[in-house]
Amino acid sequence: MTKHDLVIIGAGVAGYTAAIYAARAGVDFTLLEQDGCGGGQITSAHLVENYPGVPRIRGADLADRIKQQAESFGVCVSLGTVQEIHDLGCEKEILLTDGDTIDASAVIAATGAVPRKLGLDNEEAFAGRGISYCAICDGAFFAGRDVAVVGGGDTAVEDAIYLSSVCKSVTLIHRRDTLRSSKLRADELALRSNVTVRYNSLVTAVRGDGRLEKIIVESIDRRKIERLPVDGLFVAVGTEPAADYLNSLPLQRENGYIIADESGITSVDGIFVAGDLRKKPLRQVVTAASDGANAASSAVTFLRSARK
Repeated sequence: MTKHDLVIIGAGVAGYTAAIYAARAGVDFTLLEQDGCGGGQITSAHLVENYPGVPRIRGADLADRIKQQAESFGVCVSLGTVQEIHDLGCEKEILLTDGDTIDASAVIAATGAVPRKLGLDNEEAFAGRGISYCAICDGAFFAGRDVAVVGGGDTAVEDAIYLSSVCKSVTLIHRRDTLRSSKLRADELALRSNVTVRYNSLVTAVRGDGRLEKIIVESIDRRKIERLPVDGLFVAVGTEPAADYLNSLPLQRENGYIIADESGITSVDGIFVAGDLRKKPLRQVVTAASDGANAASSAVTFLRSARK
């Protein structure tokens, strides 16, 4: 068992920002990440154009810059996956999946969110065999092939734009009659001659022999059914909070997201939340950084108050 004043869980933008602020405040802390690479969801972004002061940068490059900046303050990432957290009053007991235990006076949960799945039969079977949840990660494997993207928000449209430069054809399938993405992204998509958009449509089944070979696309009114041959299906229909390890804590939630205001303070003393895990109207890299700074500031204040 080890002990720290503060444990930050998740080395994405929010977690790294919290670590920078904790390091500058001289707090004894550790930064935990289950993925040795870290970086969070931003690493899968093709281009980031709306982070102030950093015009047009690959998501992975922005993540690397943030990591390097954190390292300049002495921040190191410890590899570990949190299984659950027990609230023991003044101390929080953090149990890791490898059996190790960490005690801390305060915890910042910054594990973000994970891609939401379609919930189709055989979806799990085809994951990695034609179905992907990260176009930047897997798009190159489908060079010169026919693929489809599900979704209508910025992520889905950005995925379709990126894939159009790699794949033979891209079919974007959206359940509504208009895209939810920004006008800038929608206009850029319209210029891609090898992209087709299916509005008011759903993917209702996936088929193949060992690998994905086709998808079943139905109109919302169920009047039209299309069997679309594709080599790849990229799912971009939103995210779900990665918060199962917090289930033992009496945290207030809404749709799985942890309720906290801009301070990051939750309904459990000593537990703070930052980034996409927090219930909020906008989940962007800039709000993740803001959350990380606020949560760290709140945690530092909490720790100093507890020592008095």
